[in-house]
Amino acid sequence: MKDITPQQKTFVSEYINTLNAELSAKNAGYTSKDLKSVAEKLLSNNFVIKEIKYQLKSHISSLRVHKGYVVQKLLEIAEFSLEEEEILDKEGGYTGKRKLRDTTAGLKALESLCKYLGFSSKEHDENTSEPKIITISNLDEDKI
Repeated sequence: MKDITPQQKTFVSEYINTLNAELSAKNAGYTSKDLKSVAEKLLSNNFVIKEIKYQLKSHISSLRVHKGYVVQKLLEIAEFSLEEEEILDKEGGYTGKRKLRDTTAGLKALESLCKYLGFSSKEHDENTSEPKIITISNLDEDKI
């Protein structure tokens, strides 16, 4: 059974660092005039793919970041980003209006948390009914 060569291992290390297959092939010592095809061939080799996965897993585990830490930071980002803050006028005075700090960051953090915790939009859709659209024409006159 064929195994990965030292040159292929070097390619994998370079590829993980640069994410540029052609440059990685060149830095690993491949001398073909068509480095693009060499790189494509390397990235389709099962032994190279396994080595990429192995090296990535090693890099990730060496970071020693605990899942609880990541969850805590995502919660902090979501809470901070979705807090309201005062809107100031040009002179720095309060306008009496408020806005959320950064909805994009807050929603992205919540989305990441949901993915991590295993929530899916399919579960949400199955457990809730369709929202009703309320317009002026279908409002009850007693509630206006």
